[in-house]
Amino acid sequence: MLLAGLTTGHKIGLGVVGLVFIAFALASSFLAPKRWPDFPGKNGLSVFVIACLALFAAMLSAVMVFARESEAKGGEKAAAAAKRVAVQEKEFAITLPSATLPAGRYAFTVKNVGKIQHDLAVQGLTGTPKTPLINPGASATLTVTLAKGTYTLYCTVPGHRAAGMVAKVTVS
Repeated sequence: MLLAGLTTGHKIGLGVVGLVFIAFALASSFLAPKRWPDFPGKNGLSVFVIACLALFAAMLSAVMVFARESEAKGGEKAAAAAKRVAVQEKEFAITLPSATLPAGRYAFTVKNVGKIQHDLAVQGLTGTPKTPLINPGASATLTVTLAKGTYTLYCTVPGHRAAGMVAKVTVS
């Protein structure tokens, strides 16, 4: 059953495995006891427990396999749909190709061309998303969706924003 789910795609696969699991649970709870009052009985208890464990393991495996497949596809789509914007950071400046952008999804590729660690945060969005600290010579990507408005990009390392590591972006 799990193999059939793997060949049909993650939504159908999860649905099939879930449906089998639910059908087994309902049948063993309502139908079997009506037909066999002592269900599962002394002889059938071990078979019933093994069947329950096997279906439970199949459901967990299906969720892990199909969730991983969904995350990989979702991540590829998100990166492909985002417009790339190259950003450079150094002591103590943030350089953008343009201070105005149309509304949309952006992947800010941040290159640290300085001599100390920096990061990039976007103020004006819920939760203030940011990159991890970027070592000198390294890069990181921050993907965000920008609606119309003004956003502030800055380095969150203490003292860097006050020293000039801040840039305004207007989204129209």
